[in-house]
Amino acid sequence: MSKRRITKIALLKLLSLFSVIRGWNILVITLAQYLASIFILAPDTHSLKEVLLDVKLFMIVTSGALAIAGGYIINNFYDAEKDIINKPLKYKIDRLMRQNTQLIVYFILNLLSVIAASYVSFKAVIFFSLYIFWLWFYSHRLKKIPLVGNIVSATLSIIPFFAVFVYYGNYQHVIFVHAVFLFLLILLRDFVKDLENLTGDLLNDYKTLPVQLGEKWSKYIITFTVLLTLIPGYLLISRYNIGKMEYYFYFASVFLVLFIVLVWKAKGKKGYLILHNILKFIIITGVFSILLVDTSLVINRIL
Repeated sequence: MSKRRITKIALLKLLSLFSVIRGWNILVITLAQYLASIFILAPDTHSLKEVLLDVKLFMIVTSGALAIAGGYIINNFYDAEKDIINKPLKYKIDRLMRQNTQLIVYFILNLLSVIAASYVSFKAVIFFSLYIFWLWFYSHRLKKIPLVGNIVSATLSIIPFFAVFVYYGNYQHVIFVHAVFLFLLILLRDFVKDLENLTGDLLNDYKTLPVQLGEKWSKYIITFTVLLTLIPGYLLISRYNIGKMEYYFYFASVFLVLFIVLVWKAKGKKGYLILHNILKFIIITGVFSILLVDTSLVINRIL
């Protein structure tokens, strides 16, 4: 076999691995944790350099990223049959790497996650070990339970932020309200994904809300969740000093109201995919809007 062909196969395998672990998602989560640490969670006495060079923080973020990557692999393993229907292109890319190989990588990532946590403390080892277990248990059992699966999925998505939050011991009320807003956004995305994947879920006996209740009632639940999401958004604007980040919440609120209209107009996989992408856009925009909490702090942290 020529070197060129070997290189091509190796690149395809890397592409497959990046797809399986949803590399872009992990990069966004990592960036969000560092931005939150720099501009919200870390005490004012910590400079940008101190936060970025904090080895324990790095290990916490790395441990979380490795655990999440492993979680995506095991989730992909259990969802293989429905992904043939719901995500045929992604399924083909993912299958460039054998399932046995994926499982080996899964165990390696989890081991590395625990090793990284051990640098921080024994409590961190317990924390991330339990996190890894719940990621597996969600994919293995809870995912197919209506509503419970959605709530657990959203909860697992924000736990890495909770780890950083505990590390800095910053227990301000505003941070909890931020967390509720993010949780509800992720929960909304999960509800929409169930509508998007309805065909594959139905054929593979996944008892999601759309399968159990139908599309109409799922849209009622999504509408109610959007209204709930507007509450922490309003509180953050009206009761807390969040600097120019308030413009993000104005923007998000307008988009969420528009989102309700689009939910009731959406039909079929393509329509729900558009809704899914709108929520992803709101979440990713929120990550970068952390810089607006205190624009003067951006300069101070750098200096």
